[in-house]
Amino acid sequence: MNFIMRLVDNRDPASLAAKFRRRRFEKFKDLIQKLPRPIKILDVGGTETFWKVVGVGEMEHVEITLLNLQLVPTSLPGFRAIVGDATDLSQFSDGYFDVVFSNSVIEHLGTYSSQSRMAQEVRMVGKCYWIQTPNYYFPIEPHFLFPGFHWLPLKARVWLVAHFDLGWYKRAENVEMAKEIMQSIRLLKRRITQIISRWKNCITKDYLDWLNHSLFMMVFER
Repeated sequence: MNFIMRLVDNRDPASLAAKFRRRRFEKFKDLIQKLPRPIKILDVGGTETFWKVVGVGEMEHVEITLLNLQLVPTSLPGFRAIVGDATDLSQFSDGYFDVVFSNSVIEHLGTYSSQSRMAQEVRMVGKCYWIQTPNYYFPIEPHFLFPGFHWLPLKARVWLVAHFDLGWYKRAENVEMAKEIMQSIRLLKRRITQIISRWKNCITKDYLDWLNHSLFMMVFER
């Protein structure tokens, strides 16, 4: 398991996961290169480390706001950290950001209702957006690193989390805690297109084949 975790640790620039992420991120970099400067980006649930790993840590005339439930550290120019909730971005006016970005956050909201609210808030405050989330149909669950884990019945998943260290999660102290962990993660599948299909002028890119690790929804044209 330690070997697998080293492979999938996005915090390590040399890991296989980080290399794949940088390759995926080239598309995003190409898109923002076409936007007029200065660019204001809101990263929902992100860190400065992520932007360093993908090579966008010091782009000129780009201001990146990191929004999290708790303040995260920043050190590079052009970064600032704020406290906020992905389901309530009312502290910003409509279209305040040129781009809203979010990587592997929306699945942690746990319910379809909360995921829908986040999607709507992103649409309100961003002129463009890029949201990435793990693919429900990919056979390796990305949080527990267990083949087919997310396809098991809830009771089976709760039992496993209550009895074993799995992936990024230590063994839960009890069944109730294990159940809370399970209810806090909801991988998206085709319903992701239902969330964004209500919006006008959307360009949707969702990769739903089981061999693809991630789903994307993005708008870079209005």
